[in-house]
Amino acid sequence: MPRPARILAFGDNVVDCYRDQNLMFPGGNCVNHAVFASRAGAESAYAGAVCDDDAGRLIRQALTEEGVDISSVRIEPGQTAYCVIETQDGERVFVGANLGVSIIAPSRADLARLSDFDAIHTGRSSHVDAWLPRFAEATKVSYDLATVHDPERIAQVAPHCFLIAFSAGDASREEALALAERAHAAGARWSLVTRGIEGALLAGGTGIFEVPAKPVDPIDTLGAGDTYIANVLVGLLDGRQPEAILTKAAEAAAQTCLMRGAFGHQAPMSVDLSNIMSLEAVYLTTRPAKASEDA
Repeated sequence: MPRPARILAFGDNVVDCYRDQNLMFPGGNCVNHAVFASRAGAESAYAGAVCDDDAGRLIRQALTEEGVDISSVRIEPGQTAYCVIETQDGERVFVGANLGVSIIAPSRADLARLSDFDAIHTGRSSHVDAWLPRFAEATKVSYDLATVHDPERIAQVAPHCFLIAFSAGDASREEALALAERAHAAGARWSLVTRGIEGALLAGGTGIFEVPAKPVDPIDTLGAGDTYIANVLVGLLDGRQPEAILTKAAEAAAQTCLMRGAFGHQAPMSVDLSNIMSLEAVYLTTRPAKASEDA
């Protein structure tokens, strides 16, 4: 029996704070990916930075309970990243955030581990684009560009990617198809575009594959896209057929929509929100990760 795929998720994390319910949940694209990859049958690990506060302990505890290797998680002074969320008709609305200590560059030890994995997953929220060539030299790269569809950014990222993913819930099928084909033509081996209730499509060297979404009455859509990306990556690494991969990913994403938070593990909210920033301010002020001293 072949061994499970091994995936390292590197970068961003947050606790998602549902202020109106006084609850917080572990999350962030890379944390979510590590958990959903593990649930999809992979051996997964997460590398990132949190603090020794209630939020950081919640993230580490949840990852451990989900079977994710956290040996590369750093404990830094300061505040663990958080995001404040409201839910309106089952859809998530981001109110504000503070990235705390979450933006880090890979250390020498992190880079040395890469060859132990079949793939590394990261994305726009982790701000480690400068490291993509190093990542790609050591293993396959999965990258989530989310709602960034800029051709110039795609051209910079796609050549390093085994899988590149986009969120395009408001796009027409023609627009989504053009986006997937643009990224594939720019160098990504596989290009995934999730389209919310319209399903998803996957472009690769063997063609374009599409599946509809599995209808559910959502409680919370947070984490559905991350579920999709993780399941597609695991399926591709396992060598399964694209249609079967997308079908399983759609079913997993539907299940994610039936729980509060990205993957559960709620706790009473214990976060100082006094330094909350608007999302616009976060995007304007966040700078790429700097190299660690031992990198």
